[in-house]
Amino acid sequence: MEPAATSSPALSVAIAVLAVLLGLTGFGIYTAFGPPSKRLTDPFDDHED
Repeated sequence: MEPAATSSPALSVAIAVLAVLLGLTGFGIYTAFGPPSKRLTDPFDDHED
């Protein structure tokens, strides 16, 4: 069997962009709510007037 030649390059680009977007979203959620969030500081608390 030959590979399907009907797959367009646009579909590959769309899937790649979607994968990057989901990866960045997952990394952001992990950074905000996961174990690394313990090291985050509130910049508004640092500059009280």
